[in-house]
Amino acid sequence: MTDVTVLFGTETGNAEMVADDIASALGEFDIEATVVGMEDFDVADLAASGTVVLVTSTYGEGELPATTQPFFDAMKAAEPDLTGLRFGAFGLGDSTYDTYNNAIDILVGAVTDAGATQVGA
Repeated sequence: MTDVTVLFGTETGNAEMVADDIASALGEFDIEATVVGMEDFDVADLAASGTVVLVTSTYGEGELPATTQPFFDAMKAAEPDLTGLRFGAFGLGDSTYDTYNNAIDILVGAVTDAGATQVGA
């Protein structure tokens, strides 16, 4: 069985619901997924996570949600080596705005800059 960590950041709870749906869908393929809020996840554990799915909404004028910001700040401060990490990314937002999916783009940039490999892009 493969293990996946699904990390979510949200303002209103929608990204958490999507994270739960992703974990349920993975379970149908015998993939055990653990859902964790980004604000509760220790960035020091990221490199050893193997495979991660990042789920976040975009808030306001293209900002990270309040529960995503601490994760992003910790990533930038720690500058972890994520060379062995594989990740998928799901962004939520309103496509009528110019800043649509800006938050997930910011996170993808941070983890790829740290050496992680995006799958399913």
